[in-house]
Amino acid sequence: MINTKDILETIKMIEEEHLDIRTITMGISLRDLAADDINVLADKIYDKVTRRAEKLVATGEQIERELGIPIINKRISVTPIAMVGATSSANSYVPLAKALDRAADTTGVNFVGGFSALVQKGFAKGDEILINSIPEAMAETNLVCSSVNVA
Repeated sequence: MINTKDILETIKMIEEEHLDIRTITMGISLRDLAADDINVLADKIYDKVTRRAEKLVATGEQIERELGIPIINKRISVTPIAMVGATSSANSYVPLAKALDRAADTTGVNFVGGFSALVQKGFAKGDEILINSIPEAMAETNLVCSSVNVA
């Protein structure tokens, strides 16, 4: 049962201590996507991300209104692109980063994570291609986050 003291403490945290929800994240699996042509794969990624996350920002804003607590970031996280890109014959995954960037812009999220490689147990061809694509991908996108897990 909620008591008055708890309610007042929460109000104080919101008003005086600027309580917020730092981030809400929608995880989207891209493991079911494959294409030999990198541009076809990019289109599939854009379509799936925008379809799945089309209501993420609106839902976050509704939660903000209901709770009276701001949500600072609304983000999307996808399957590591090194795994998805490996289904193609491409030697650069920059088109996939651009597709993620367009999807983030279309859905209105603050950023999208997953332009990533998981190499803690060794490199596969897709991991190497992704790592080599990072500088150009980061230079040509605004809302894409990249990472390489090495340990």
